[in-house]
Order: sequence, then structure tokens, then C-alpha cells
Amino acid sequence: MNPLKQLAGQTAIYGLSSVIARVLNFLLVPFYTRVFTDPAEYGVVNELYAYFAFLIIILTYGMETAFFRFSSKHKNSDVVFSTSLISLFSTSGLFIILILVFYPFLASIIGYEQNRTFILLLGLVLAFDAMVAIPFARLRYMNKALNFALIKLFNISVNIFFNLLFLFIIPFMLKEGYNIYLLERIYNEDFRVGYVFVSNLLASIFTLGWFLKDIAGARLKFSARLLKSMLHYSFPLLVAGLAGTVNEVIDRIMLKFRLPAEIEALEQIGIYGANVKIAVFMTLFIQMFRYASEPFFFSQEKNKGSTGLYARVLEYFTIAGVIIFLVISLYLDIFKHIIGSDYHEGVRVVPVILMGNLMLGIYFNLSVWYKLKELTIFGAIFASIGAVVTIGINYFFIPVYGYMASAWGHLLSYSIMVIISYLIGRHYYPVPYNVKKILFYIFLGIGLYILSGMWQMDNDLFRFSLNTLLFLIFAIVVIIRERSIVKEIIKISRKQKS
Repeated sequence: MNPLKQLAGQTAIYGLSSVIARVLNFLLVPFYTRVFTDPAEYGVVNELYAYFAFLIIILTYGMETAFFRFSSKHKNSDVVFSTSLISLFSTSGLFIILILVFYPFLASIIGYEQNRTFILLLGLVLAFDAMVAIPFARLRYMNKALNFALIKLFNISVNIFFNLLFLFIIPFMLKEGYNIYLLERIYNEDFRVGYVFVSNLLASIFTLGWFLKDIAGARLKFSARLLKSMLHYSFPLLVAGLAGTVNEVIDRIMLKFRLPAEIEALEQIGIYGANVKIAVFMTLFIQMFRYASEPFFFSQEKNKGSTGLYARVLEYFTIAGVIIFLVISLYLDIFKHIIGSDYHEGVRVVPVILMGNLMLGIYFNLSVWYKLKELTIFGAIFASIGAVVTIGINYFFIPVYGYMASAWGHLLSYSIMVIISYLIGRHYYPVPYNVKKILFYIFLGIGLYILSGMWQMDNDLFRFSLNTLLFLIFAIVVIIRERSIVKEIIKISRKQKS
């Protein structure tokens, strides 16, 4: 089977499930931004989940990627599975004990003395999510994309159900006079934000329960020697993951401490976080591509012409990414209504975040060289450099430019990581990337967006028509320059019809 078709097929399966899952999960964004009419309440959610992003990296410590790598080279993948599973269950269990003991202290450190329960709930979510990381990774390794998708959808559906129950259904019933004793016992108006974390915890518990039968039925064999090798491989990935998370979410934390005192920080975090969510479609594309491509890259390593294949994948990825950038940026007047009107003042960050996420996707493609060469220390170095850039920009410019500085920090950080990874990767693992073509499409997309912004038009129909024309220009350029791809797509579609 054509490897590109195989990758496209797996991406389609993961993509469809991810699209459905993200759409379901994304419905919580307009829901939250309408339930929490005070952006400061949504700011609490954004800030605490920023801490979550850091801690989940620590609790999984790169074992997912290590699992892929060692399963592909070890004679017995079951030993790799059980060793990594036992390791994560042990560390997650220890974390549960620590969070039960120290959550009041942690809450006081980050300024949540009055809402200590939030920290406890989020800590338990972290532990349960870490426990299922390897079972999920095993489904991907075994190409069980459908099972993977079903469980992910189940998790999100449970989360959404309890969010609706606690934040809409029960308040509505109480408001309408259904003074049921049980409802009054389980619902507390002052705890509204906390129900976001309660819902997440219940979803995580149900997901772990789904996997328990498979885990209990597995023949668990632990290899200390194997674990040592896996940890040696994964530790740089842990450092890279932490540094990468700095690039993704440190701005939510730094906004709280770097905004001038007269500005309501949590409100600004809420506005910024809601608008970042509009860029979810680019994030979704990168996520579904990553799910499919990570095992794909490893499986193609020994095949002749693999480097040429990697180069073509990046070209197609870039074209698709620029299309997503243009669709959202050119029609931002439509997409902004995803979130509540109280949050629209921050919509100007969306194009910058979109382009930053595209750079992150390109960096992920480029990172194949140090993963295949088992030089993961470079991933840690690159991500650390990016983290320094992100922290520096946020530290010095948030007091002046607010969350716009955070958006530009994303873009500049990921762009620098792309450049460094490409230049060093040429020495260790040369891949014939067509840099001129990739840059052409990126700058063409940016240029068309800038051109759109040069005309300030009050007529919505005229602005919509002009932006559609600009998008069509990009589409026509792609069709002309990538005729071979278009012909292949037409050929496949004709076969399917026949």
C-alpha cells in the first residue's frame, strides 16, 4: 500500500474522530463564555488548566513516545507495554497520595486559598489521565484507530454531559421551582467554576474504568532493564515537553503576574483564553496529523526513499495548514461568534495564534530526525530555547501590550524552533525539504491576509466577497503548482465512484 495513502487513511480516521471529539468538546467554549458572563470566572478555568498542562507532561514523562520507539524495536512489545504501564501506574499512585496531603499548601501558593477543592479535583484528574496514557498509546500502535476514537468520544461525551448537568440543567430546574431535595444537596451556586473540574474528574474515572478490563487481562511483566532504557530515551522528551508546554500555556500564568495592578488579570486571561480557542481548528489538524504520523514516521524509517517521503509530507502539511489559516482569518467576523460577545475584544489575537500553531506543526514534522536518530536531547534543547523566547517576550511586553504580547510570543518562539531544528537536522539526518516552496505558501497566505486588512469596509457583503476572492487566489495557485496531487485526488475519487 502506498505509504502516503496509508498515512492519509490513518489521519482521516483519527481526524474524523478528533473532529467529532473536538467539536463536542469545543461546544463547551461557547457554553462557558455564555454561562460565565464574567470573563474572570473563565479566567480561573484557563489558568488552572495551564498548570494542568505542565503537570501532565511530568506525570507521563515521555513514556508514550518511548513506548512507540521500543515497541517497534523490541522483540516482545507486550513487555514494553506492561513495563511502561506499571511505571505510570506507580508514579500516578504516588502523585495521588501527595496531592491528598499537600493540596491546601499548593492552593495557597498559587492564590486559591478560598478554592482549595479546585486543586484537589484537578490533581485527581491528572493522575487518572496519566494512568490511561499507555493504553491509549497501545491502541495507536496497534492501528486500532476506531477503538481509540470511540473511547476518546466517550470521555468527552461524559465530560459534556456533567458540564450541562451541573451548569445548566440543575440551575434551570432550581430556578423553575423544582426544589428537589437531592438537587439542593449536590448543587452549590458559589461552586460554579468547580463543576468544570468535577465533570472532568468523572469523565477521567469512567475512561479509566473502560480500560480496566484490558489492563486486568494483560500479562504484566516488568523489566527494570527495559524501563531504564526507556527512561533514558524519554527523559529528554520530558524536558522538551515541559519546555514546549511553557510555549503553549505559560502566558496564562504570566498574565496574572505581569499585567499592571489596575487591570483585572483573570478577566484578561478569560478573554485571551476564549479567543485562543477559536484557533482550535489548526490545533485539531495538528493533533490528528500527529496521532497518525508519529507511528508512521517510525514504521517508514527503514524503507528506501523515506527521507523524500518525509519531505513531501511536510509540503502537503504546510499547504493544508495555510488553508486553515486563511479560512479562519479571512472569515473571522463569522468565527468570532463561537464565543460570547463579552470576549470579542480579544479577537485580534486569533490570526497570530493560528500562524504560531502552524509553525508548531511544521516543527513537529521537522522533529522526526532527532526521534529517529535517538537524539531526543536536541528536542529538549530546541524546546528550551523556545521557552526562553516565550518567557522573555511575555515578561517584558505583557505590561505594555497585554495578551497581544503573549500571542506574538507563540509565533516567534515556534518560528525560531523551526529554523534551529531545520539547520541542525541537515547535519544529522538530511531530509530534502523544498524550503522555497514551503516558504512561498506561508508568505502567500500571510500576504493575502494582510491584503484583506488593508481595506476597512463597513459593507459586510463586499468584505465577504473580497475575502472569498483572496482565498480562491490561494486555492488556484495551489491547484496550478500541485497538479500531480490534484490529478491523484481526481483519480482516487473516480475509482471510488465506480
